[in-house]
Amino acid sequence: MNEQQTLSRKANLPLLLFHGLGTILGAGIYVLVGKIAATSGTLAPLAFLVAAIIAGITTLSYCQLVVMFPKCSGETHYVDAAFQQPFLTRVIGLLVIFTGIVSCATLANGFVGYLQSFYPIESWIAICIVVIGMSTIAFYGIAESLWAATIVTLIEISGLALVVFYGGSQVELTTTSLNELFVPTSTHDFGLILAGAFLAFYAFIGFEDMVNIVEEVKEPERTMPRAIILALLISSVIYIAIAVVAILAMPMAELADSEAPLRALLERYDTNLGKWISVISLFAIINGVLTQIIMASRVLYGMANQQRVPQVFGLISEKTKTPWFATLAVTGVVLMFALALPLVTLASYRSFIVLCVFTLVNASLVVLRRKKMTEDFTLKTPAFPLLGTIICVVLLIFKIAY
Repeated sequence: MNEQQTLSRKANLPLLLFHGLGTILGAGIYVLVGKIAATSGTLAPLAFLVAAIIAGITTLSYCQLVVMFPKCSGETHYVDAAFQQPFLTRVIGLLVIFTGIVSCATLANGFVGYLQSFYPIESWIAICIVVIGMSTIAFYGIAESLWAATIVTLIEISGLALVVFYGGSQVELTTTSLNELFVPTSTHDFGLILAGAFLAFYAFIGFEDMVNIVEEVKEPERTMPRAIILALLISSVIYIAIAVVAILAMPMAELADSEAPLRALLERYDTNLGKWISVISLFAIINGVLTQIIMASRVLYGMANQQRVPQVFGLISEKTKTPWFATLAVTGVVLMFALALPLVTLASYRSFIVLCVFTLVNASLVVLRRKKMTEDFTLKTPAFPLLGTIICVVLLIFKIAY
């Protein structure tokens, strides 16, 4: 591969932060709060808090590893350095790419349903529009892609702010006290919290995608850890605020049964606001498609540099300084999945695969520390990678069992 071919470093802290927030927030929160309320009851906000802490442990591992190995296809570099098994490195990279492709294809199908509620259009046309449109932005340049993601993320956050603001005016509809949202009163409550936290954990998946654009980030050794931690903290505050307002402003039975709880909440205040949430959900889906295309193409590019996939995936456009062939390949596979395959089963595997990746990433840091190959960037957290490994294994067992 031509050594002169390098990605352009245009991403600063704000752009990277909003990229991460857009990936974490996604469209899931618009339905997830109801499912967690159905599982944890009034303790749903506490379940989100527990899930944030669990995700935060793995976040610290990513923060250190991305400084040690500031390369695209981050997870493959971490696993390769720790275990030095080319087959395992290749497998972990392909699993990360697979999660991005499945997520992107699933979101594209979700886009169809939302769009058809506003305008009648053939499914395949809607899928092609959103996938090809977002891949064009991803190809055009990382700064342009991140600016687009930032704008859409701000729209998403504004929608969630509407829920908090207007939902807060409906609080008098329930008799639930704030104390009931965060204080368990029995051992049974702890079980409900853990079950809800297991579901809520997947709302935080997305921070790991940030490391795969590290070669396009300015001052990555400072910017990456800050952006990852800030993205997790801000998304945690948003999730907990949404859960608090939803539970205080809606009867529990209605919240738990609703397929679109945030829309139902806003429609209590104003019918038109409910429609706006549906529009904002479209933007959330579009943002998810864009960020997943960026992530998967950068992992392919990084693996080509590691010589784990054919070198053609490492080709960079002279004009845009983006991995054009990897982006084109990802777009083609996403379209194939979205148009031809039933995605319900595939999508259910995504969270399982991500947990496998988290397990190996945490384990990699444990191994690297035993080999004395690590340097702490700002925090000395010797117990966190081991604890993260154990937690991820427990979650995997829980998912397999249930």
